[in-house]
Formats: sequence, C-alpha cells, structure tokens
Amino acid sequence: MRKITNRSFSLLLIAALVICGMGFYLLEYVDRGQDWALYFSRVNSGSSGLLLDRNGQMLASFGQSREEFSPDAHVRTANYHVTGDYWGRTGAGVLSRYWSGTQDFSIFTGMTKTEDSVLTLSIDSKLNEYIYDQLMALGEDTKGLMLLSNYKTGEILGLVSVPSTDPLDTEAELKDGTYINRCLSASFTPGSIFKLITAAAALEQIEGINDMEFYCEGEYEIAGVPIICTGSHYTQTFEQALSNSCNVAFAQIAVMLGQDTMVDYVTNYGFLDSHELNGINTAAGSYPTDFVGDPELGWSGIGQSTDMVCPYAMLRFLCAVANGGELIEPSLILDDTEAESIRYMEASTAGRLKQMMNYNVVDHYNGEENFPGLKLCAKTGTAELGDGTSHAWFVGFLADDEHPFAFVTLVERGGYGLSTSGPIANNVLQWAVENIKVDKQ
Repeated sequence: MRKITNRSFSLLLIAALVICGMGFYLLEYVDRGQDWALYFSRVNSGSSGLLLDRNGQMLASFGQSREEFSPDAHVRTANYHVTGDYWGRTGAGVLSRYWSGTQDFSIFTGMTKTEDSVLTLSIDSKLNEYIYDQLMALGEDTKGLMLLSNYKTGEILGLVSVPSTDPLDTEAELKDGTYINRCLSASFTPGSIFKLITAAAALEQIEGINDMEFYCEGEYEIAGVPIICTGSHYTQTFEQALSNSCNVAFAQIAVMLGQDTMVDYVTNYGFLDSHELNGINTAAGSYPTDFVGDPELGWSGIGQSTDMVCPYAMLRFLCAVANGGELIEPSLILDDTEAESIRYMEASTAGRLKQMMNYNVVDHYNGEENFPGLKLCAKTGTAELGDGTSHAWFVGFLADDEHPFAFVTLVERGGYGLSTSGPIANNVLQWAVENIKVDKQ
C-alpha cells in the first residue's frame, strides 16, 4: 500500500512539474516567440523592405537572404545616424526599428508575416552629404552635428552627427563616440543659445521688459558672486542685450524671473523631457530644479550652471518660434499623417523673439556679409566647459515662406559659435535654398 502511495505521489509530482514547465514555456513563447522564430532566419524571414530618402535614393533594403545599404560609401557614411544598421550599434537609427516592424509574429502558427514594404524618409541624403562634408572640413577629429527641418511641415530634412562610419566597412578604425547620435541621443551645455528661453519667459512674465535698460561694464555681482561678461556693453535695451549676448543683463533677468518661473518655462518647453521621434527616444536635458540661490540662478539663465540641452529639443523650440508659436512635431517620415500640431508658445512671444533674432543677425553678426541673401533669424552660443574650451553653437531659422528652414549647428569644443558654426550654417542654408524644394503646409 505504501509502495502504491509513493508511486502515486511521484506521478503527481512529475505531472505538476510537466504542467509548470508547459506553463513557463507558454509564457516565454508568447513573450519571445518572435525572437525564436527569427533567430536562425534573420534575413530569411518572409518580409522585405526598402528604405528611401525623400527623392527616392535607396538608403537600405532587406529581405530574401540579403541586408543591403546604398552602394555609395559616402551616402552610407553621411546618413549613418539616420539609417543606423541592422545590428543596433547606434540606438537612434531608423533601420533596426523598420526591420522589426515588418516581422510581426503569430503565436498560433509560429510564423512571421510576409510583407513587402517601402518606407520613405523626409531626409534629403544629398543634403546630409553636404552637411557631413562641411563638418569634416574642420578636421578628421571633429565632433559635432547639424539638424535642419521644415518648420511648416515638421519634416526633418537633414540630420548628421560626426564622427560617423560606413556600416559596411568592418575594418574601419572607429573614433570615440562614433555610434552616438549627437542630434538625438546626447545633451550639451548650451551657453548663450539658452538666452532665447530666458528671453521668452521675460517677454511673458516681466511687464515692460521691452522698455527696460540694462547696464554692463563687463562684470556684475549677485550676492557677492561675480557674473563675468564677454565685454562691456554699457547701457543697452533688452533687444540689444540679446544681440550683445550680455551675461550681465540675462543673469539679472533670470533673477527677476525667479527660479520657479525659470523651471516652469524650461519644463513647459520640453527641455527636461525625453521626446519620441518616430519611435526613437531622445535624450533629456537638465536644469537646476532644486534651490540654488540667486548667483547660480543667474548663471543658469545664461546657459551655464548645470544646464544641458538636447539639440532635438532646441530644434523643437526654434520651429515653434519660426511658426508663430505653433509647433508641428518633427518627423523623419515623408508625409507623416500622424504628425501633431501643438500651441507651444504665445504667438506674440514668438513674433517678438523672431524680431530680436533677426536683429542679432543684422546688428551683431554682420548678416549682409556673412549670410548674404538669407532672411536669417539666429542666436550664437559659446558654451564654456570649465577647461578652457567651449562648444560652438549656431541656431535659428529663415523667416522665408519659400524656404522655411530651422536649424541647429554644434561643433563640440569648437570655440566661438559665430566663427566656427556660423559659416557651416550659412553654407548649408545657401545649398538648401538652391537645391531643396519643400512643401508648405
């Protein structure tokens, strides 16, 4: 009797283990079945895809036992941080997500679907080649980026990050940070381009700001801590203070606004958030949200302190200013039917910022000589890094309905924004005006 009891118990134990094992298998199958199905047949799955730029240039294709890129090495390299690769080496490329999206899996049949698809990007690959060449003309060790978009439609036309690589060159010696998409996946000390955010807050929160005057002799103390300026600007209006990129004036303005207000604007404009661009998550920025006192608040208002800005977040801000305060969310997909429109800032605020940014170009950047023929509104940034070097920023847009381009240009540790990034932006904008036909919303 005892023997029968022991055998029954053993059978029940075995049955329980089998049931538990089957349950675990089913859970894993539902969760990871697609990975299992594709493990030995990555290129042999039933789907194929073609990735094109806005002009029909083939950037990549896959399916039927092949994974291909453009046959042109220069195209592959200049557009690498747009396409990415099939292996996910850079986390912000379109290709790996596009490939995954064609591989739907049925838990009932254990098969992947068969689909032939074409994905057309808003990117102009020739523009990216031109941007890449402009950045690399500074030297083979250059680290930097440029974004260019149509602020009327949200279409991103150019996206280049350097250093880059040819995904088919397996012998290439990679520079440090090659796989980082600096446009989307990194944030940087903004320096004086951040004064645009402080200016926007001041326009809405400080009554009579346009009639105020600020005095600068090159240094100003806040609670005994000196705020150092790049020059002595003496008596200046609010508009002139932005044109002069006066640290003294904008540190005072930040203190007048107060830290809570500054945090509200930085937050509401999305500079602290990670955004999603067609399924790609971008880097978040930073700003001192805990109490820091007036001296540090002053430095934060001029883009120093612990400020960090993702270039993509700055592009969104510029697009909204250029488009009268309305933001058409950027997209990498041509004719993206899911692109959203939001009221990003007051139209009057955007209009005044637009005037002030154009005044920068006319009054301080020698616009007729340095940016001939362009209806340019811009702001420079020379972001000091504490080691004697600085990031060189140049950001803005064209106030031109025929060429509604917004842009962000950055050369890491490149020195002065106007002298380093300014010429790159000018050359790219001149090329874009001549060569890119854009749709207006």
